[in-house]
Amino acid sequence: MKVVTAEEIKALDRVAVSQFNMPSLLLMENAARGFVDKIEEKITRVLGLPIIILCGRGNNGGDGIAAARYFKDRGAIATVVLFSPIEQHTGDSKTMLTAWLRTGGDVLFADDTLEKKCSENRLIVDALLGTGLSHPVGDDFEKAILLINKTRSPNITVVSVDIPSGISANTGERMGAAVEADYTFTMGLPKRGLFLREGLQCRGSWDIVDIGFPKALVEQANINVSLIGPADLKGVFSPRPLGAHKGTFGHLLIIAGSRGKKGAVVMSALSALRSGAGLVTTALPYSIDTISQSAMEAMTLPVAETKEGALSLKAEKNILNAIAGKNAVAIGPGLSQHQETVRLILNLITQIEVPMVIDADGLNALASDLSVLKNKKGAIILTPHAGEMGRLMGVSAETVQKDRIGMASSFAQKWGVIVVLKGAHTLIAAPDGSVAISNTGNPGMATAGTGDVLTGIIGGFLAGGIDVKTAAIQGVVLHGLAGDIACHDMGEVSLIAGDVIQNIPHAIQKIRSFS
Repeated sequence: MKVVTAEEIKALDRVAVSQFNMPSLLLMENAARGFVDKIEEKITRVLGLPIIILCGRGNNGGDGIAAARYFKDRGAIATVVLFSPIEQHTGDSKTMLTAWLRTGGDVLFADDTLEKKCSENRLIVDALLGTGLSHPVGDDFEKAILLINKTRSPNITVVSVDIPSGISANTGERMGAAVEADYTFTMGLPKRGLFLREGLQCRGSWDIVDIGFPKALVEQANINVSLIGPADLKGVFSPRPLGAHKGTFGHLLIIAGSRGKKGAVVMSALSALRSGAGLVTTALPYSIDTISQSAMEAMTLPVAETKEGALSLKAEKNILNAIAGKNAVAIGPGLSQHQETVRLILNLITQIEVPMVIDADGLNALASDLSVLKNKKGAIILTPHAGEMGRLMGVSAETVQKDRIGMASSFAQKWGVIVVLKGAHTLIAAPDGSVAISNTGNPGMATAGTGDVLTGIIGGFLAGGIDVKTAAIQGVVLHGLAGDIACHDMGEVSLIAGDVIQNIPHAIQKIRSFS
């Protein structure tokens, strides 16, 4: 499913009207009816329910006014509050306001009694500003937004039309004040701002309202950001051939570990095996060659280490020899930032010809000399969190977070790699300019080791012969889904990386149920 900017959804509206002969009023009518349908589906029946709809004078307000008509038709006690004189409403918003008045609906105007009016209703509908916001919220709307947030309570539900007012549809930035919604029902296609920055915190539960965009309209539009979820992996985990053997599903080499950090190796190895890799070998320092106690199915390749127990530069030849016959390589979990290890990793990146996924200290090594990417021989996936992405780009983590899509996409295109930017709604950016946003995962996964699990999963997919872009997308979705299943059973606070590994099989089975 495509994820759009404010400009892209506006362009889709224009093309729907001009080329597909869909009147803009029809789109607004569909949006209003679908919005009320979602409320009854996801929240409550509206019969007899006191509802107040706060409406701006633009199309977002028009959606709200049109929804008031449907609320009234279904037996709700609907009140429309305007923030501009009636004569200032134009276009489709004016048409919907006229229709509302002709059905006997009343309009009130925002004044000092607004707080009391809101508190007397069970549902507050935010139809103030919508996706067109490009500057900080003005005084009247700021007061209304703060009032909505103040009134929100267990007995009063706040629902935003399209996007919470005060949130940038493009960046998720809070433009001064912003509505903190319990639910957001977005029109036609999801907006980028719902998955970024403060938009994540303000949107509440969310869903999409189908407003009738033809499939061809969306397909022909040049939209390069998509939302992906478990259903998009339909058919990935089909039954294995009866004549298959372990070599059929590939051999992954994991270059990882240092003294005190062997757990990272174990988690990556187990995750790769649980994700379907036929064989896994771990290249690790001699002194931690004990992971078979925890990952009995993985083979080990003990190699030279420094006196501190990190991989030594002397291990280079053995590792390169070991890559012969391997289908993919994973580099990074638990490596340490020892200077010999850093040099070793940089040397390997320019010599490995099979696909590889690089994480953790592999990324820290790479940040010291990005020029090695110009000489890479194999396809590469990088899996940084915001801090690591910042080090790769020479900026702060905060700068990355302000423009996650732009940062990941620009780096992927510049260096010809896949970038998996981890975090809430992990992004997968490709050199072709496309970006996928994962719709799996939860805050409970913000715990030690979950990144090592993702590295193993992606490495397992690479070993199975899947191309780097697909392996990254499928790995991120599976990883997040396993975390979601674990969270359902364990809760966010108690969730640990091992729980994610244990739920990889359950996640695969859930994905297979979509087939």
